[in-house]
Order: sequence, then C-alpha cells, then structure tokens
Amino acid sequence: MTARPEMYRFHNGEKAPLQFAVSEYEARLNGLRKIMAETGVTAAVFTSMHNISYYSGFTYCAFGRPYGMVVTASEAVTISAGIDAGQPWRRSFCDNITYTDWQRDNFWRAIKSVSGAGAVVGYESDHLTLMQKAKLESFLEPSSLVDLYEPTMRQRMGKSAAELDMIRAGAAVADVGGFAIRDAVKEGVREIDVAMAGRDAMELEIAKRFPDAEYRDSWVWFQSGINTDGAHNPVTSRTLQRGDILSLNTFPMISGYYTALERTMFVGEVDAESLKIWEANVAAHEYGISLLQPGASCAEITSKINAFFEERDLLQYRTFGYGHSFGVLSHYYGREAGLELREDIDTVLEPGMVISMEPMLTIADGQPGAGGYREHDILIIHEDGNENITKYPYGPEFNVVG
Repeated sequence: MTARPEMYRFHNGEKAPLQFAVSEYEARLNGLRKIMAETGVTAAVFTSMHNISYYSGFTYCAFGRPYGMVVTASEAVTISAGIDAGQPWRRSFCDNITYTDWQRDNFWRAIKSVSGAGAVVGYESDHLTLMQKAKLESFLEPSSLVDLYEPTMRQRMGKSAAELDMIRAGAAVADVGGFAIRDAVKEGVREIDVAMAGRDAMELEIAKRFPDAEYRDSWVWFQSGINTDGAHNPVTSRTLQRGDILSLNTFPMISGYYTALERTMFVGEVDAESLKIWEANVAAHEYGISLLQPGASCAEITSKINAFFEERDLLQYRTFGYGHSFGVLSHYYGREAGLELREDIDTVLEPGMVISMEPMLTIADGQPGAGGYREHDILIIHEDGNENITKYPYGPEFNVVG
C-alpha cells in the first residue's frame, strides 16, 4: 500500500497576493514575539480563526477539522487539513504544513513538529476546547502553559495604517449595500428579496475594489415589523407592508475584516409614537458619537448614554451594549471583547482603535411605537477626536422609503 504520511508540505502554485504586504504581517509577528518574550512563551499555538487570520493572512473554514498556527522565535507556520490542498499555503504569508486524516490527531503531531516537546506554550483560553487543551498537553508535553488570549486581543485592538485603510474600504462597501437596500424597499416585496439586493451589491463592490481577494461570508440581515426586535434576527420571507418598521443591516467581509452598517427605516410612513422613539434613539446615537474621544473609558461612555436614556424614561428598552471593536472578527469567530461599550469594560480609548456606536431600543409588540430601533456607525479614534467612516445617512428624513 502507498505510504501515508502524518503530514507534508504541499506548496502548490505561487503565493497569492494577500490584502496586506508581507511587512505588515512581519510587524504583527514582531509584536507577538515581544509578547512572547515578556511572558516567557517559546511556542505560541493558535487555534482561533481571528488570530490565525491576523498573524498569517489565512482565514480557515473548519467544517469540523482543527486548524492552527505555531509561532516560535524563528518560525511561523500555519497548520491545515489535507482537504484544502495548497490553498492555505498560498493564502499564508508564511510556511504551511498539511496534516492528513489517515490517523487521529495528526493535527497535534504537525503542531509538535514545529513547537517541539517541553516548550513554554502559549494558547488561547477563549477558543481552545477542553478536549483540545487536553490533547495539547498530551502531545506537546509543555513545561508550562501561558494564556495569550488577552495580550493578543490587546495587540489587535490597535490598528495599523494598512488596517485602517481596509476598514474604511469595508465601511464604504457597507454603504453601497445600504443604498441598494433602500432602492429595493417597496410594499409587497419580501425581506429576502431586499436582503439579496444588498448582498449582491456589496459582493460586486468588493470584487471591484479587491480583485485579488477571496470572497466569502458577506451578508445582510434585513428585518421588518416584529422581526426587528432583535439585532441579529435572521431574514425571513415576510412581506413588507406600509408603515412597517424596518432594520437595515449590511455586513461585508474582506479578507477576515468585517464592517457593518445598521439603520432604522419605515415603509412609506411613520406614525407619531414610532417617530418619537426613533428620534430619541438618533439623539442618543449622535450623543454617543460625541463621547468617543481618546482618553474616555468604555464604562464612562456607557454610563453617560444610560443617563441620557434614563432622563427620557427609555433606558428599560435598551437590549445590549452601545458598541464594539472592528477589525478581524465575524459572527462565527472572535472580536476584541476588551473594547466594548458596556458597564463592566474599563478600557480607555486610544488613537488607532476602531469602535462602533450602535444604540438600540426595543418596544414590545402591541405597544405604541413597537419595534426595534437601531443606528450604527463605525468610528476611528484619533489623537484629537474621532473619524466617522460610515456615510449612509441616518434618521427619518432619509429613511422613510418605498
């Protein structure tokens, strides 16, 4: 029988053009190696989509298989399954090892071929399951373990100039999807029809702006009526009716970088009670944007917006935090949890951070003004204030449509 190896290198074709220069990834690894030196880590073993994408350029599709990246003082290697053949190597700026399915746990054998046994191993507590952590300990026999979840998250919080350009482009693509949705809204059409119009417009725009990219996972959540009560409610075939409250949500994905646009809309007309809630949420949105300044803490900003809603007897209708980080993130992998506008987050805003402002109020069905009201802009923190990179207009003047 043909020999079946545990792992091999399948460097098929030429390296693909990545969305960032090799120097960008080298700078990220330099930052990581500084973290490793400070914490005594000799082999960083990453298993999450967000860190593997951030440090290598490769965004994996798991389908039940583990993927990884190992970084030492001298090596950086992505670890991928044979089902993907040469694509992970082409999309990694660094080396790549393919592990085979011929025997269980070849993934960990491939990891060990880079890390060696007995290393001080850095891992991610926010991603590694109990089962995989046990296998890490069994196969790698680390002399000790160091959790790199928080220091790598904090490294990702500060965006480079190249990242900021990518995020600006993503926000512009989200706006394109928003305008396509606005044009598609009419009485009698289905949520799914409107959502497809926004998604198609964004994917075409991404392909135009980034001809060398991989295209994946751009989507739209477009909700109407009672379906607007949750921020992440899925699209349905509900038919739009005159006077319906609508929630526009566009989410383009470019090389692991996700951005978003969210707006309240109404079909044809808006009643007085709904307009009152909508205008209050818009006012909170504008107030929140003004608070996103360097030196302000997430908790402090949250407290001030809470007081704004409390004064208007609306705080009880708030359903989640007021904003979060943007960068390498998605609905199915991580984000920088230390940069969220919540009462229990003390992170202080610094230049180079990217954060959303997205207040939402939900009024229960059957009550005056029923529905979910949400506005969402993305802002870059600078030395002297913030830069709003979302350009699609918010509020009643532009968003009573169809």
